[in-house]
Amino acid sequence: MDPIRITQAQARKIILHAAGLARKDQFGTGIEAVYAVIDHLGFLQIDTNYVVERAHHQVLFSRISDYQTNWLATLTEEAEIFEYFSSDASYMPMKDFRFSLPVKESFETGGRIPSPMQSRLMKDVLDRIEREGPLMISDFENDRIDASSGWWDWGPAKVALERLYLEGKLMITRTPAFKKVYDLPLNLIPSEIEVTPPTAEEFARYVIRRTLGALGIASLKEIAWRVRRVKGNLVKQELNEMLSSGEIKSVEVDGLKTAPLYLLRDQSTEITLDDEAFILSPFDVLNVFRHRLKTFFNFDYQIECFVPAPKRKYGYFSLPIIIGDQFIARMDAKADRKQRLLIVHNIYFEEVELNEIMLNKLIAALKDFIQFNLCNDVVFHKSNHTNYLHTIQQAFS
Repeated sequence: MDPIRITQAQARKIILHAAGLARKDQFGTGIEAVYAVIDHLGFLQIDTNYVVERAHHQVLFSRISDYQTNWLATLTEEAEIFEYFSSDASYMPMKDFRFSLPVKESFETGGRIPSPMQSRLMKDVLDRIEREGPLMISDFENDRIDASSGWWDWGPAKVALERLYLEGKLMITRTPAFKKVYDLPLNLIPSEIEVTPPTAEEFARYVIRRTLGALGIASLKEIAWRVRRVKGNLVKQELNEMLSSGEIKSVEVDGLKTAPLYLLRDQSTEITLDDEAFILSPFDVLNVFRHRLKTFFNFDYQIECFVPAPKRKYGYFSLPIIIGDQFIARMDAKADRKQRLLIVHNIYFEEVELNEIMLNKLIAALKDFIQFNLCNDVVFHKSNHTNYLHTIQQAFS
C-alpha cells in the first residue's frame, strides 16, 4: 500500500493533537481529565526538579485549566494509576499494569547479578516490608560504609529497595513531600486488574499503539524508545505485521527526508488548532525527541540543566513556549516560593514575528503560570527582544 502523503503543516498538527496540545482542555477538566491525559499518552514522566513546579504537574497544568496538584495523589490512592520506570519514572494507567511486567523482567534478568550479600539484603528488606507494612528509606539505618561522594552514592538498603522496585517485587507511592514509600504489589493492585504477563507479540503491539497514539507520527526508533531495555522485543516484527494488515499506515511528509514514518489507521490528517499559548515542561512528551523538534518544528531545543554552566546558551531550566504550531520562545525561570516571585532569568524569542494577539496570549499564559507556581508577581532579567519584553512588562506593571 502506498504511503499517505501529508504536508509539514498537517504533520505538526497531528503531532500536537496527539500530544493533547491542539486546544486548552482538549481532554476536558477536573480529575477525570487528569486520568484521560495519562490514559491517552500511556505514561506521564515524573521529574523531581523543583526549580518551577515539577514536570508531571506542569504537563497536566498545560492541558487542564483547573488542574490541582493533589489530583495525582488521589488517582494513585484510588488505584487508577501507578508509578513505574519504563524509559523513565512515570505514572501509568493501572489497567496497563500487565504491560509493565516485561520491563520488570528485563531488569531482573538482564542486569548485574546481585552478590550473595545483596541478595540476602534484598530478602531482608522484602521480609521487613511484609511484616511492618510500607516503609521509606528513612526507616532503614544509614548503612553506607563510606562518606557520600555524590547524588547516586546510595547505601545498600537504598540499592536493595530500588532494585526490588525495578524488578516489580515492590511498588512506590509518594508522601505529600514527594518522598518514596515502598509497598508490596498485592497491597496496591486491585483484584480485578489483569496481572498475567503479555506475550511478546501482545507487548510489542501495545507499545506500537500506545506510542503512535501519543506521538501521532513516529519512526520505528521512536516507537521502540520506551522499551529499549527489553532485549529482543518484537516491535519491528509486529510493526511490519500491523502495516501489512492495515492497522497502521506509512506516511510521507512533503519536503522532509526522514526514516519511514507511521501513524494509526484511524488517525485523522485534518486537524484544527486553536492557536493557544502553552508554556511546556522540558519533559513534555512533545519535547522527548530533539531531532523530532528540529525536523517538524525547526526548533533546536536542549534542556541545559545537564549542560555545564559555561556552555549554556539559554539557561539552566528553559521552558519551551508554543503558540499554535510555532515555538515562539524559551523561558529560563525559577519560582522563589518564599518571596512568592517568579524570576525569569532569560526569555529568548525565536525568529518568529509576534503580533498583538500572540503577545496577549503569551501574557495570559504567563499570568496563569505565575499563579500555578504559587507566585504573586514576576520579574524579568534578560531577553534578546527588548520590544516584546517591554510589552510583557507593561502588562505586569
